Amino acid sequence: MRLGVLGGTFDPVHIGHLILGEVAREDVDLDRVLFIPTGHPWRKARQDIAAASDRLAMLRLATAGNAAFDVSTVEVDRDGPTYTEVTLEALLKEYGKETELFLVIGRDSLLDFPHWHDPGRIAELATLVVADRDGTGVLSESVPTLPGIVARLCWLRMPRVDVNSTDIRSRVREGSSIRYRVPDGVAAYIEERRLYRAK
Repeated sequence: MRLGVLGGTFDPVHIGHLILGEVAREDVDLDRVLFIPTGHPWRKARQDIAAASDRLAMLRLATAGNAAFDVSTVEVDRDGPTYTEVTLEALLKEYGKETELFLVIGRDSLLDFPHWHDPGRIAELATLVVADRDGTGVLSESVPTLPGIVARLCWLRMPRVDVNSTDIRSRVREGSSIRYRVPDGVAAYIEERRLYRAK
């Protein structure tokens, strides 16, 4: 099986995440795309993020309409910091060693990749599917100088989607509409749970 892995805080999940998952599924010929919300993101430990249960619930609402999309609790269920290579190893145990893993990330994440926890191991476990969110093409300066990394890269042409979670949270605090930025079910969940309101 060719399994796409799309991790993130998803605070909240928005249409850009869903488009990225679908573009990756189609262009890389993935059998499934697994959305994985972080439990305790080690690089965002000091940031105020929504509870894992809320982020997980919103992801389930957002992905329910796509039979190729799944949501995993592998990181939410883990105590302590969540590291990508540990997650990938757990997925291979769950889905079988014959499974091919494709880690879907943005070009900004690729630039930051050398600072991730054990990036060499991550590249051993999964092909990096890099989305060019700016639509400007592949840039040589986007490739980290890690041994063997180029052979583990797959470039994905991502349509420009000017939606991000930070802006959505700000709009909720300001009382502005987030319609069409997130699926209707997610918008209703945010309203019902009163997430991202000013404290």
